[in-house]
Amino acid sequence: MSDKEDLARATGTKQIDRLDFRMGAFGAALPLVFFVIWAITTSVLQMSSEIGLVMGAIIGLALGLFFCKSKWEDYAQGLFDGLAQPVGVIAMVAWFFAGMFANVLQVGGLVEGLVWVGSVTGLEGGLFVALTFLLASTFSTAVGTGYGTTVAFCTLMYPAGIAVGAEPVMLFAAILAGAVFGDNLAPVSDTTIVSATTQDADVPGVVRSRFKYSIAAAVPTVVLFAIFGGGGTTQANQAVMLDNTNPTGLFMLVPFAIVLILALSGHHLLTSLTWGILTAIPLIWLLNLADPSKIISFNPDSDAIVQGALIDGVAGYMNMAILILLIVAGAHLMRLGGTMEAITKGLVKWIQNSIRRAELAIWSIVALLNSAITINTAAEIAAAPFVKELGEKYKIHRYRRANMLDAVTSALGYIFPWGAPVLLGWSTIKQMKDKNYDWLPVVDPTSVFPFVFQGWFLVVVMLLAAITSWGLRYEGKNGEELKEAPKE
Repeated sequence: MSDKEDLARATGTKQIDRLDFRMGAFGAALPLVFFVIWAITTSVLQMSSEIGLVMGAIIGLALGLFFCKSKWEDYAQGLFDGLAQPVGVIAMVAWFFAGMFANVLQVGGLVEGLVWVGSVTGLEGGLFVALTFLLASTFSTAVGTGYGTTVAFCTLMYPAGIAVGAEPVMLFAAILAGAVFGDNLAPVSDTTIVSATTQDADVPGVVRSRFKYSIAAAVPTVVLFAIFGGGGTTQANQAVMLDNTNPTGLFMLVPFAIVLILALSGHHLLTSLTWGILTAIPLIWLLNLADPSKIISFNPDSDAIVQGALIDGVAGYMNMAILILLIVAGAHLMRLGGTMEAITKGLVKWIQNSIRRAELAIWSIVALLNSAITINTAAEIAAAPFVKELGEKYKIHRYRRANMLDAVTSALGYIFPWGAPVLLGWSTIKQMKDKNYDWLPVVDPTSVFPFVFQGWFLVVVMLLAAITSWGLRYEGKNGEELKEAPKE
């Protein structure tokens, strides 16, 4: 008997493999469709809030219950199976550690140190935005998490950039764009690993083969951010911050560098961030950069009792953690209801025997799933079987399949206003405004999505690659790359 069967017997539950819905595949997708509509509507009406988004996801899942023709207890079990998917838990833990790390560096004065660098070197406005994109790309490539990069850079680089005249929307977009770059290219990124393993490809070969696509998108991206990233205003409080900048906060670049070095050396994300935190705290104490109570303290008069940067790094993302679990659960219900299967059958009929249509179908299915399943790894897992089946049928090389799957996933995951990374960055900026910088402008998710240039360019690059067959390689009998389709 398997472990799952043992667990099912012990707990009185069973693994659900299929659910039937009224309206078929659309009924199964209803929970996520409702959430997307809810998120867009509240954002356009400027009524977005984290708990409001959580409520939208809950209402969508509740509506799905009334469209389910299977037993309601099976629907409930399918929902709980979805909540238990590892992809959601992994993202949550990454947020918590990245949040603690970023908040400790912020307490140590890294924001003020970065502002000092910008003010004395003239690296302000658009140049600061371009630098932010490059640094975010480097950090996300090293640590392998675009979500963690979004948290860290919205905490550190966003307020620093605003203080030196960066345009708020472009600055937020540059952070998201940098997260896209690393999520797509990093060897230790979850999307890179999933895209490679689901297509039976090796990670180093996949990374080498996709470099040209990433750079083709990154070059125009950095230029556009440099040109259009300036034009921000300097308010009174920002001027005060500029007057009180302190270069000693740059010592916090030491733990930042340690995290990069450990990550590039192959250490796990959590290991790298833990050592970054453990290095930053003694530096703050030894150099007297901040009161130690700002890192962690106990206050019996407070509702939270425990306070400080470490607590803020975790507590600030509780609502977002709940939201990501609910979205992953909705995606799981969609799979159980046969939505993926229905889409696949329709596209296969359209493809016929055209390689170009096959690649366009792969691009389309990955894009479609990412527009609904706003957690990029979850969307990638959902699309991977289709990509593999179709790619093997038309002898498309496994590297090419993995690249098409990962590039579109990494790009669109950071673009849509209802996407988890965009909402995560928006939530982080709101926290910084409420707790540290009351002058900080908060960028609405519906304002930033057109300017996540790395994401949009990567989507277009892969679409053109599918249309023109640029970079297309076929698979030989022994897995080798061929320029021409192998003869039967």
